[in-house]
Amino acid sequence: MGTRLREETEYRPKPMVEIGGKPILWHIMKLYAAGGYTDFLICLGYKGEVVKDYFLNYEAMNNDFTIRLGEAPKIEYHQHGEAGWCVTLADTGQDVMTGARIKRAARYLKTGTFMLTYGDGVADIDIAALVAFHRKCGTIGTVTGVRPTSRFGELFASGQKVVDFNEKPQTHDGLVNGGFFVFERAFLDYLSDDPNCVLERDPLESLVRDGQLSVYRHPGFWQCMDTYRDHQYLNQLWNTGQAPWKAW
Repeated sequence: MGTRLREETEYRPKPMVEIGGKPILWHIMKLYAAGGYTDFLICLGYKGEVVKDYFLNYEAMNNDFTIRLGEAPKIEYHQHGEAGWCVTLADTGQDVMTGARIKRAARYLKTGTFMLTYGDGVADIDIAALVAFHRKCGTIGTVTGVRPTSRFGELFASGQKVVDFNEKPQTHDGLVNGGFFVFERAFLDYLSDDPNCVLERDPLESLVRDGQLSVYRHPGFWQCMDTYRDHQYLNQLWNTGQAPWKAW
């Protein structure tokens, strides 16, 4: 529900909050499409109707078009960069946790291997390399491990004097879950459609106990949009032409 981004999420779900005039959801999908993956399944919950409306009206709102008026109006849409995308929108419930959403939408999965990520984070990740790594490991699941940028400047001191100052460095104390998962269909057996099934708790913890979760280490850019400050930062990167995740 994006409660820490309430300035933007009171009237729309967080994945629809815009970066450079486009929902962050669009940026994430463009990232996958740049890697050759254009078949999408979106799990809807809070204000899911906003996402449905966006894609139902996508052609008109994101395209130039020519319209011939009259009793039988005809519209000619001029091509955009998302031609050929297949987008399935699945209502998975209002107050449902992450694991249950995947389980409830699983009937729309068409392949044995599928990818999964959150609707609020971008990265300059190489999707093809991620998939190749997963296949090489041979595990049921792969999670992308990242070192996020610290919100605070890093000081190095010698006695009473600062000898180095690094504004907003990457953290050095271990990896965090950056999303961008790859799973085999067998992972669905670890999930439940109970609304309280949290992906990051029992399902992933059980996968770890079974020795079936690999980690793909991504040393590059990764940023979630958790707060209004994050939102401003991502927009600044985009508007200055310095968005590392723009692979298209």
